[in-house]
Amino acid sequence: MSTIADTSRVASPPAETPTVYSWQTPLVIIACGCVIAMLNFGPRSAFGQFLTPMSIDLHWSRDVVSFAAAIQNLLWGAAQPFAGALADKYGAIRVLSVGAVLYALGLFLMAYSTTPGMLDLSAGVLVGLGLAGSSFSLVIGAFGKLVPARWRLLAFGIGTAAGSFGQFLFSPLANGIIKAAGWQSTLMTFSVLLLLVLPLSFALATRGNAAKVAGVQQQSAKQAIREAFRHRSYVLLVLGFFTCGFQLGFMTLHLPAYLIDRGLTADDGAWTIAIIGAFNSVGAILAGWFSGRMPKRFILSFIYFARALAIVAFISLPMSTTSAVLFGAVTGLLWLSTVAPTNGLVMVMFGTRWLTMLSGAAFFSHQVGAFLGSWLGGEVFTRTGSYDAVWWFAVLFGVLSAVINLPIVEKPVPRLAAQPA
Repeated sequence: MSTIADTSRVASPPAETPTVYSWQTPLVIIACGCVIAMLNFGPRSAFGQFLTPMSIDLHWSRDVVSFAAAIQNLLWGAAQPFAGALADKYGAIRVLSVGAVLYALGLFLMAYSTTPGMLDLSAGVLVGLGLAGSSFSLVIGAFGKLVPARWRLLAFGIGTAAGSFGQFLFSPLANGIIKAAGWQSTLMTFSVLLLLVLPLSFALATRGNAAKVAGVQQQSAKQAIREAFRHRSYVLLVLGFFTCGFQLGFMTLHLPAYLIDRGLTADDGAWTIAIIGAFNSVGAILAGWFSGRMPKRFILSFIYFARALAIVAFISLPMSTTSAVLFGAVTGLLWLSTVAPTNGLVMVMFGTRWLTMLSGAAFFSHQVGAFLGSWLGGEVFTRTGSYDAVWWFAVLFGVLSAVINLPIVEKPVPRLAAQPA
């Protein structure tokens, strides 16, 4: 026990001194950041509710919607490091505002998409870029700079939990509005709600540019990226994060349809996704709490292996509403609980100066996985009439990531190691 505690103290990154306004107390920062995370993650996590009604109304096969979602995931990941770099350099408020407008515009145009190309542009390109600019990754990066050091890892977990609560809230909300008013009206409603991010983002503002770190040599963004990708532990972390994206991308989009294929209802699909979000609100906070008390690589390894076991049980046992709910609960505890230890490891290794950018670069690997999970699900189902092969890929990747995370070394790079904690 003492060894773990001592390691945590040694591995603390140097303190930053951001300049904020007097009304920006830690409580205000965390509360507004959590609402932003909820509004950002909620509509996107409900995309699986649109797969069946859009395919029926527009006479599309599932691979059409799947490809648009795959583009979204890939662009979200590709643009995330650039959005993070801008937020690290100039502050989060500008990036969050532009991202929210693009996201809202993408959802609005998605409601009027009548061709696959228009869907790719709206749900794929615009929503993907909007997510990169307004996602909870930027919120967590802002927490890393603005929240006192002793609260950071827990704040990471709370921010992630807020995104999960958005999933819990928006999935049944989408299902209900679709039934009452249609999928187009649902998308337009979500588009308007996203504009609330603009006033909320002021709580994450800093006075002037990015905070300075006392006594630490300042890096450019290019130098920070070069240092990270030459660091073996960071590369292992990035490789492992691919699996998280593959599993989440596939299940977010295809799990509701999979349950319908297995004899359940659209309500069962909506509530299973919602239960995942509800339980991950608990899992994410617990992951943030444990990340400050035990090696983060062990937490990540456990999460990936436990996910693999949960999937094997889910696809092997008879399907029922009860088994779907149980799978949602177990998966929810493990869903986005990777975020706090992953961001915590980046912070331990490299400090907080370029935290949002370096976490965004790791997130690109996550979104490459999400691209493949979303797209492959549609392609495999269209060709075979079954999702079975993709489920087993998710199991394989889970086991591999559990192994990959174990050799990670949790200590600052030499540039930071000599500085006072």
